[in-house]
This record gives sequence, C-alpha cells and structure tokens, in this order.
Amino acid sequence: MHIHILGICGTFMGGLALIARQLGYQVSGSDQNVYPPMSTQLEQQGIKLMEGYRAENLDGKPDLVIIGNALSRGNPEVEAVLNRGLKYVSGPQWLSEHVLQDRWVLGVAGTHGKTTTTSMLSWILEHQGFQPGFLIGGIPLNFGVSARLGDSSFFVIEADEYDSAFFDKRSKFVHYRPRTAILNNLEYDHADIFPDLDAIKRQFHHLVRTVPGEGLIISPESEANIDDVLAMGCWTPVTRTSIDAGAPWNARLVKADGSRFKVLLDGKAQGTVDWTLTGRHNVYNALSAIAAAWHVGILPADAIAALAKFQNVKRRMEVIARINDVTIYDDFAHHPTAIATTLDGLRKQVGDERIVAIVEPRSNTMRMGVHTQTLAQSLNGADQALIYQPPGLGWDLSALKNYAGNIEICQSLDEIIAKLKLEARHGGHFVLMSNGSFGGIYQRLQHELS
Repeated sequence: MHIHILGICGTFMGGLALIARQLGYQVSGSDQNVYPPMSTQLEQQGIKLMEGYRAENLDGKPDLVIIGNALSRGNPEVEAVLNRGLKYVSGPQWLSEHVLQDRWVLGVAGTHGKTTTTSMLSWILEHQGFQPGFLIGGIPLNFGVSARLGDSSFFVIEADEYDSAFFDKRSKFVHYRPRTAILNNLEYDHADIFPDLDAIKRQFHHLVRTVPGEGLIISPESEANIDDVLAMGCWTPVTRTSIDAGAPWNARLVKADGSRFKVLLDGKAQGTVDWTLTGRHNVYNALSAIAAAWHVGILPADAIAALAKFQNVKRRMEVIARINDVTIYDDFAHHPTAIATTLDGLRKQVGDERIVAIVEPRSNTMRMGVHTQTLAQSLNGADQALIYQPPGLGWDLSALKNYAGNIEICQSLDEIIAKLKLEARHGGHFVLMSNGSFGGIYQRLQHELS
C-alpha cells in the first residue's frame, strides 16, 4: 500500500510517516519547507520527499493521502486529491484507526511542555523495558527519532489541541482516547483557529470526555484554566502535582534552578531527581511523567532513575556550540510563557552571566501580534533581546519597546549577526528562539563567531 503525506516535514506528520514505514507501507510525501532535522530523519528511513505542492506529486497514484492541518483548499496538491477522487484522511484519524486501537494510550496535552513531557514519559517506559510506541513533536535525544510503532501495548503521544485538517476542525487529541492523560497547562494560543481561551477550554473538555472512568488525569494544582475545564464535567480520577506545596505528587527543590529536587507521593519521599535540565516548568513536566508511569505500574524510584539518564529533545535549550566564552542554544520557542520560563531556568543556572535572547516570532499566534505586551515582558530574564522583524510579518515589532527596555528590533539576519559579533566580546549565553529554521542563522552565527 502506498501512502502519500501532504505536509510531511511537520513534526506530527513526519512522525506518522515513520510509523507508516514501520507498518510496512510505501511512503512518500511533499512539503513546502523541507529542512533538517525532520527531512534528514525521513530520508534516512527511505522516504521519498518532494519539495513544493504540485499535482504531479500524485502521479504515483497513492492508495491513500494523509493531509496535514497546515494545508487548505486552494493548495494545488489538495485540489488534485479532490479532483482525482483519491482517498484521503486526516493524520489524527489515520493514527487512531491504524495504530492506537487496542493500545493503552498515554496522552500529554497542554499549551507548554508537551514535547518534553512526552519524551520523558516515553524514556521512563523504555528504561523499564516496556518498549512503548510514541509520537513526539520533536526528536528526543534518547531515541534519535520522533516516532516509532513500538513493541508493546503502550503508546505515548503528544496530544495537540491544534485542528486535525481543513475538513476536520476538531482538535487532534479528540481522536486519541487516552487512558492516561496529562493536562500540563492551558493558555491562549493558536489565535489563527481559536477566537478566545474559552474555545480552547471546550476542546480540552472534549478530550476529558474521552478518558475512561478507570483511567487517570494528571494536572498541576495551580492551573486555574485546567480547573475550569474539569469543572465542566469529569468522570475520571484526577491527581495533582505541585512544587513545595501539598499536592499528592510534590517536588521539593534542592536547587533553585530545578536541576535537583526530591519527589514525594502523599508526603512520602520517593527519591531525588538529579539531572541536566533546569526550570520549574521541567520539574512539573517530570512530576507528570513520573505520575503517568506510576499509573501503568512503574515505581516512582524507577522513574526517577530513568530521568537521571534523560536527554532533552532537540531544539529544547539544546547547546549547539561553545565558541570562546559564548554558549549558543537552540530553543523551540512558540509562546511568551515558554520564553519566560526558559529564560528563568537559564538565569537560575548561570547567575549574573550575560544572556542574550534572539527571537523570531514565527508561530501563528505571535505573527498575529496577539501577545505584544506579554512577549515583551517574557524577555525580562535576558540582559538583551534581539527580535527579528521578517518581511511580511503584518505588524510593527517596535511596539514591543513600549513594554521593555532591553529590546532591539532587527530588520535582517545580517544585522542580528553583526550585533551578536559585538556582543560576543562580553561572553555569555546566546539563546536562539524560533519554531522554524530562522533563515539558517544557527550555522551562519557559528561560522561568524569562529
């Protein structure tokens, strides 16, 4: 059977491609933007990639076309699928029907932390010999691939609230029907498809409605928006997480940066996580992963031992170079809260050392200017912030300066690199924040500083 995937280089669709290959299907795909790490991962698996959307990409007469949610009517390849009467389906529906049926699904939802928490949970299960399947919106370094079919009844999935396809506007996660569900947090995001926060809450409640009564929902005790969702109706046991508070799953920070903390269950010490990650957000992520692993039978002490060997996901504060006195990080930033928590964790780790944040506002929400004030304030943890104003952004980033005094707006990558070359004299930490390729600045900056 030949499956052709439209939007194959997206993290979710690329993961589907890997799983389809492992099921024995012939897989091809097309995308407008073909770039590493996803393109490299797919090519290594023998998957044919076609750059650009064209009707000719379908001349191989695929048996099924899986259409990504980034594509809509008017796209030449979508139009060709419809005109030729080819069988098509959304990615989440295909996954539900061909992979998740009869498996214990562990779903990780939330505005922030989905990818990291899904990676942690997958690794804990792997470390304990469970050999789970997984689909993650990034490439966890412990595995080297973003998805696999797995060899057990367990499947861990990043449960995204974004819509499924142009013909199915439900959130992806309503297709997954998890038995164990992590609800990390909930903020307004995806302004291109959700008119307000209440619309997202309704989708999250659709997810809650699918979790069985014998399942488990895990959430921080301090998330008021998640509380609102559960108040709409919940038929599943809920357990809570906290830091230095009184939830059943509680962390006591040994180090303020979150790199070492004790784990308590109902007040009883279970062990101490000592790892390379930092930030309170990652402490919460870890607690959720430990609690979810406990639900499938893994002792907290064993989950803690696994986290000691956990390697983060590519592009999540990934150190990509150390040149003279400068450390360069690649961080997949998509929302002001994610930026703020990342910089806070780094600040607690490096103290007074200089931090420069370099931001490309590339997510749909940030490109629409919805978070102008919060974006500016999220950069308070940096000594200096360089924001890229790409062509056709649609709003003037200079408005950010009304809310923060450490921001400079740059009109080109050349301007950013020139400023960073001067800044490098002082040493410190350069954090490149984008959920895209950022015009290849990663390689160019390393070359210039070398």
